[in-house]
Amino acid sequence: MKKKIIPVIVALVLIVIVAVVGFGKKIWDKYSYGKEAADLDEYYGVGEGELAIVLQDDFISNRAVVKNDAVYFDYDTITEYLNEGFYVDKGEEKLLYTTANDTKTALFGEKSYSDRDGTHSLEYEVCYLQGDVFYVAADYVKLVTNYAYTRFDRHLQVYTRWGEKQTMEVVKDTQIRLKGGIKSPILRELEEGEIVEILEEMETWSKVKTSDSMIGYVENKRLANLSSETETPVADYAAEEYTSVSMPGKVSLGWHAVGSVAGNGTLENVLTETRGMNVIAPTWFSLTDNEGGIRSYASSEYVEQAHNRGLQVWGVWDNFNYKNETGTDVDSYEILSSTTKRQQLSVNIVDTAVGLGLDGVNIDFESLSEECGVHYVQFLRELSVLCRQSGLVLSIDNYVPFNFNNYYRLDIQGQIADYVIIMGYDEHWHGSGSPGSVASIDYVSNGLDRTLDQVPAEKVVNALPFYTILWKTEGSTVTDEYITLNNVSEFLQRVNIEPEWDEETCQNYAEWQSGTVLYQIWVEDIESIRVKLNVMSAKGLGGVAVWRLGYGTASVWDLIEAYVAL
Repeated sequence: MKKKIIPVIVALVLIVIVAVVGFGKKIWDKYSYGKEAADLDEYYGVGEGELAIVLQDDFISNRAVVKNDAVYFDYDTITEYLNEGFYVDKGEEKLLYTTANDTKTALFGEKSYSDRDGTHSLEYEVCYLQGDVFYVAADYVKLVTNYAYTRFDRHLQVYTRWGEKQTMEVVKDTQIRLKGGIKSPILRELEEGEIVEILEEMETWSKVKTSDSMIGYVENKRLANLSSETETPVADYAAEEYTSVSMPGKVSLGWHAVGSVAGNGTLENVLTETRGMNVIAPTWFSLTDNEGGIRSYASSEYVEQAHNRGLQVWGVWDNFNYKNETGTDVDSYEILSSTTKRQQLSVNIVDTAVGLGLDGVNIDFESLSEECGVHYVQFLRELSVLCRQSGLVLSIDNYVPFNFNNYYRLDIQGQIADYVIIMGYDEHWHGSGSPGSVASIDYVSNGLDRTLDQVPAEKVVNALPFYTILWKTEGSTVTDEYITLNNVSEFLQRVNIEPEWDEETCQNYAEWQSGTVLYQIWVEDIESIRVKLNVMSAKGLGGVAVWRLGYGTASVWDLIEAYVAL
């Protein structure tokens, strides 16, 4: 009997042992620390010659590359995260960077760059083009950018801002893991005494960054001694200051439409109606060809006469009047996208202005394509340097800003220009086929608010329309004609129409039927101008402009004089 029982007992004991071992293994598997090492190539996600980028405390998808032991960023990374001021001319194989007082120029593949102080040699290629991707050396970017980087085996740590960070000490040898959890793969071992930056603290784990910028998770029980540390910003960069030329008070500018040399003779006549004007801007200069040639109606005698009347003269350069006058096609993109043509144009503008004794330059480049935007902005940067060196006021005319025209970059204009002029009209325009106000109060006010989000108020000048549009609708056909502010009252009397005040637009409005034609007019007059000036005053703008001289009335100019005197 015993012989039969013993095998059974042994079997039962073995079953119990196996069960205990199996259960113990499960417990061990559940609560023991995993020892699997993370695949760092997968963690950093880089190939040969690439470096992952940790920007502040996060990985970004962009990659840096290494060439001849120098670090390079692609152009998109630079403009998105570091500095959007670099300008690439692939046609002439040049990289430009324009500061407040100079332009640095580097040729593709060269180990040097030039500026006003001459040529400077470097130990690395400044930039190069590989396929369709353009790269710039990280150390060259540092010459003009407030940022710092540290290179590690597979990645870079990049900082563009500095502040306070929370740190803790590792109090016992442990590991930094890919995720929070004892089974998560190990990124690397951490030794007692190491200091880590706390990025996010959770219940039992914390997201941390090590001294070599590895980001992962550590158990809270392995950390102690929380402290705050002030980060040290870079000390090897100092931005150049953008100085501005400002009028002693508000700008009060009138554009003088000059369509020929003989048109200069109308100066005294157009000044008769004005009150409180301190700047006159004659439309003298216009692009004539794709090489940057300029047509000029300028007159030194005109400048002397204006100065004798106490007026500054800001000559207007445009890209459309010569084309409108002659039908000759002028391609602004072709001029502005060529560094040679663009820079020669800037030199010609400033040399002409200085030669005539002008006080300022007024740029009125309109109908630019979005593709042309980056080249136009570089033109303005380069021109601003020359104007600053010559003591010329640089003012730039702009449409009322919307998302669809933001490539005119009012934010950059607000930094580099002395005055940013908003042409506060053309809400509805000649030939648009859509009847409506030229400049309702919401259109003007909201446009100025969007401008003031990007440009200092003291640099913003709002331009008023000294005209309105008479709309004629017959069936589905809409035509229109301009009526100047100084003629609108006589016109309304002649057609025997009494307009009524419209609170929505803050303009006098009238409509009437004559046969099959519906007439509509949103009137610009002393009442509508008064409301606009009140809004401008409340927003603390740098001044007012009017389009155009010869269209106003003495009573409206009295309002402008009072506005300027505030």
